[in-house]
Formats: sequence, structure tokens, C-alpha cells
Amino acid sequence: MRDTPLLDTLQSPADIRTLDRDQLPQLADEVRDTMIDAVSVTGGHLGAGLGVVELTVALHHVFDTPEDILIWDVGHQAYPHKILTGRRSRIRTLRQAGGLSGFTKRSESTYDPFGAAHAATSISAALGFCVARDLKGDNNHVIAVIGDGSMTAGMAYEAMNIAASSTKRLIVILNDNDMSIAPPVGAMSNYFARLLSSRSFLSLRKAAKKMIEVWPLPLADAARKADEYARGMVQGGTFFEELGFHYIGVVDGHDLETLVPILHNAREIDHKPVLVHVRTQKGKGYAPAENAADKYHGVSKFNVITGEQQKGSNGPPTFTQVFGESLVHEARKDDRIVAITAAMPTGTGLDIFETAFPDRMFDVGIAEQHAVTFAAGLAADGMKPFAAIYSTFLQRGYDQVVHDVAIQKLPVRFGIDRAGLVGADGATHAGSFDIGFLGALPGFVLMGAADEVELARMVATCAAYDEGPSGVRYPRGEATGLDVPADPQPLEIGRGRIMREGSKIALLSFGSRLADSLRAADRLAAMGLSTTVADARFAKPLDTELVSRLARHHEVLITIEEGAVGGFGSFVLHHLAISGGLDQGLKIRCLTLPDRFQDQASPAAMLAEAGLDADGIMATALLALGLDQSDALPGAGSVRA
Repeated sequence: MRDTPLLDTLQSPADIRTLDRDQLPQLADEVRDTMIDAVSVTGGHLGAGLGVVELTVALHHVFDTPEDILIWDVGHQAYPHKILTGRRSRIRTLRQAGGLSGFTKRSESTYDPFGAAHAATSISAALGFCVARDLKGDNNHVIAVIGDGSMTAGMAYEAMNIAASSTKRLIVILNDNDMSIAPPVGAMSNYFARLLSSRSFLSLRKAAKKMIEVWPLPLADAARKADEYARGMVQGGTFFEELGFHYIGVVDGHDLETLVPILHNAREIDHKPVLVHVRTQKGKGYAPAENAADKYHGVSKFNVITGEQQKGSNGPPTFTQVFGESLVHEARKDDRIVAITAAMPTGTGLDIFETAFPDRMFDVGIAEQHAVTFAAGLAADGMKPFAAIYSTFLQRGYDQVVHDVAIQKLPVRFGIDRAGLVGADGATHAGSFDIGFLGALPGFVLMGAADEVELARMVATCAAYDEGPSGVRYPRGEATGLDVPADPQPLEIGRGRIMREGSKIALLSFGSRLADSLRAADRLAAMGLSTTVADARFAKPLDTELVSRLARHHEVLITIEEGAVGGFGSFVLHHLAISGGLDQGLKIRCLTLPDRFQDQASPAAMLAEAGLDADGIMATALLALGLDQSDALPGAGSVRA
């Protein structure tokens, strides 16, 4: 990494405000170098952060943070912000256990007033800060920085729709780095943006409005149309103006000579909310990221000089890939199958589907609510929609799942990616709750894939099932290495499978924990404890016959799931309670994720912390029997207490 003499002198944003404007480009360069160096070691989100370096420097130079509230939408663009707000010494701990979060986080810094890892929350939160400020009689500024991708989410417009009637002092920065919202940035556009934010222009508009109020109608109409036409020609902000915002743009987000005075001007506008439309380039200043913005949005560790990212192992395909390939296989047999994603085609494996069937693939942007109801409409007219959405993002469309899909018994199929823990992305992206919130819905068929063969068969099951909604959850990361059959066959609805027969302990796994359950069974068997392992396959409808059989013939029954309290284990307990299965002296334990939000760490460490790895499963079985490590047979190895 190059030397950073200017950055080295700064301890906080207060120091940035002492710099001359002509020093800011150097500071931006040094922040960019620091970020590239850090992310090359930790991995993480790269492109978006590189694109907002100058904007970040300008915001902290102009505004009095943290007294002035600065909210970053999503938060993955906030790495430069972290570097400039007292966290530079820890920047190489990004997304590591005990380190800095990959997103903004209230508990991490006073400069993070609002945590954000899901899109389009910033304007709503900022409006909350504004109203609180106004009610308390404070005088600070509130700024929300929202990416153009987040503007595809309806929540942003819901907030903007009432902002003008709720407060007069709110600044929204629209960071436009991809969508063609406005004409290309140029010197003339920058000039007009600076002009339109100036006091003289605002005074002129106020005077014109007063004239319109007293002039005869024909002259007033002409003046009004001339004003709208002039502003529309300059920067195309009519839409935002109609929402009650004073629009300034389009501004070159990398030109600090233009950006700083415009932010100064925006800070002084106090008669209505302001939207500053800033155009940036993802990956700015790092050639590999500039040339392949999609591949450098989120990165693994990489070589700074060449840009080459660290490759994964040459192991099995990921569960995501298996899902995409399995859906393509089913779609070749049935032209009614269509696929829907909410801005995550690669992340959900639907890029594979799009290559095969471009006309049957729909990316609706960051709009999970719309995605679900759109799928419901397709299903209502005889199509077979597969909505592939991360578990954590499906939470945002839950009302639509209930109201638009489940109540109407529409056969929408859900591919629930990232179900379970996700390691470095932490609590905000963990797929912890889908078993409980989907399993609670009458008529919803919910499956959990233990391996790639099961996932392929579950995709086939969804494709064949037309009686109502269905879904299959699967984890992040590599599958197990099994060979997927050429034509996977559907499963019998509501039937699990016995993987290993025993007589004393029964391990009933749902989804991703089957391999660790089998390993735990091996260790228990080595101690002389005969163990059955079963794969439930279905959380709903539950295989009640299998559950009752395991309860009758074993002393201990342990349910195992990579999901929150209130999921699969609760369904099993409910069945046993109403069927009398708990009246036989059965010792039953439910292994779930802990009843708290787990901090980021490696997936293995998070699973161990939750007690969901082989050691944790084995320890739970021994404790249920009143045994401990000292009861192990010679050579059996230790047992974690």
C-alpha cells in the first residue's frame, strides 16, 4: 500500500473539516488505497465503497458528524466512512470474528446512528430522526445516502411521499452508480446543479412564486410552465419535485470542487427536503473493479496488483448452483415454469436459468413484496413460478406470502437460499426464521435439503406440486459431493427417511445438519450408544408417523435444525404433545440456533457456538442421558461439555 501522510494525521471527521478544499482529493486517494488494501485481505464489498470515497470525504468535510446524522443505506458502501470515523486501525478486521461489521452498526460507533444491511431503509429512518429533532427543538442536519438500486424498493418512495409534510430539513443523497436515471454527467450539468442549489437561485424562485400568486392567470401559468421547463431541461428532477423535494443534480460524485459547494448549499436549504442526485462509478480508482463492476461488488481475498480473486476449492458445486441447474432441468420439461428474483440473479443461481430461458426469467429489482405478489399473479393464471429469494430477504415479503399466496392456496414455489447461518455477513443476513414463519402457514409445503441430490428432488417436487405453495430451503456454500441423478424424481409429500437404525438415541435432522448428525452418531456408536439418524425432509407437513415411531422406540429424541427457536423442533413437540408421545418418559431435546442474534464469524465457529456441529449434537445426547466425557469408552475421543 502507498503512503498515506494526510490520512495519518486525522483522528476523526472533525480533523477533516480543518482541511482546505484542495487537500481533499489527496485524502480521497489515500482512503481509497487503504480500503483496497484492507478488502484484499478480508474480502467483502468493494465496488460500491470505492465509488463513494469522494462523496464520503465531502460529507464529513461539510457536515458536523456525528451531531449531524449521516445514514448509509444498506451499509456495504460505508467502508470509507469507517476508515474516516476512528476505525481505520481495525479496518483489516472487517467481517471477521470480533471485528468490524461489513455494514453500519449502532453498537460499533457513534458515527453509525442507524444500522443497515437491507436496502431502502435510510429515508424512513432519516425521517424518524428529523421528526425527533424537530419535536425536541434541536437544529442538526440529517442526511440519508441511498443507492440507486435501493430506489427500486417501494419503501423509499413511501418515505419520500410523506417527507415534505413531516419535515422541512432533510437531505437525501441519491448515489446513482448504475441505473440510467439521468443524462451523463458533464461540466454543464455540474454548473447548473451548483447554480440550482445556490442562495441566489432559491431567492429568485421564491420571488417568482410570489409573483405567480398575484399575477393574472395567463401570466401565472406561463411563468409556472417556464420554471418547470427550465428545471426539467437542466436536470430532469420533475419526479422528485412532485414529491416535495428540491432536486439538485446531476452532480459528478468524484469532482470534489463541485461536490463540496453543492453540499454546502444543500445544507442551507431549510424550506423543503432536498435530494442531491450524485453520479458515481462503482469501483472508481481501481482498474479491475472499474472494468468488471459486477464481479467486484462483493469479493473474496484478492491480489491488489493483478486484481485476481482468491479461488475457492475445486470441490462440489454450491447448493445455489445445484438449485439453478435443477430448475433449468425442470423447465426443459415444462414451459409453464418461470423464475423470479429480487435483484439477486447470480446469488440465487437464476443467472443459470436466465442463460437457458431468458424470456422466462424476471429480475424485479430490490422489491421482494412485488416479487411474491407478481409470482402469485402468474400462478393464478396457470404458470409455475419459482421465486428464488434469500431467506433473510423473504422476510420483507412475508405479508404477501400470507395474504396473496397462502390464503389463496396459489402454487407459488419458493427457492429459499442462504437458509441458516452465513458467516461473515452476520446476523442481518442469516436465514434464521423462515422455518417458523413459513411453517406456520396452513397448506404450505416446506422442505429442507440435506444434500444436492435431495435439493434436486425437492425442486422436482415443487414443480410437480400444484395444490398450494411450496418451498425448499438450502444453505450457503458447497454441497456434499454426491452425484445428482440425470432426472431427479419428486418426493412423496410429508415423508422423511431413516438414514441409520439404532435403539437408544434418535437424531432427527431437518435440512443442512444431517451430515453432522451422522458424524455424531458414529461417535456415539463408538461409545456403545446405539443411535438412529433420520432426515425429516419436510417441516410441513410433518412426517408424524416417523416422529411417533422415533419417540416410541428410543430413550432420547433430539431434533436438529439450522433455524431459530419456534421452528421444526416446535412442530415436533406440538405433535408429540397432542398425540401423547410425551407421556412415555421420552427425553426430548431441540437443537436450534440460540435465542439471540449471533455475531459474524466463520460458519464453522458459528455452528459450534450454536451447538449444531457434531460435537454439540453428541454433547446434547450425552447430557440427556446423564453422561459426560468421562463415560467415553477407551479410544472414543473427548466429548465437548
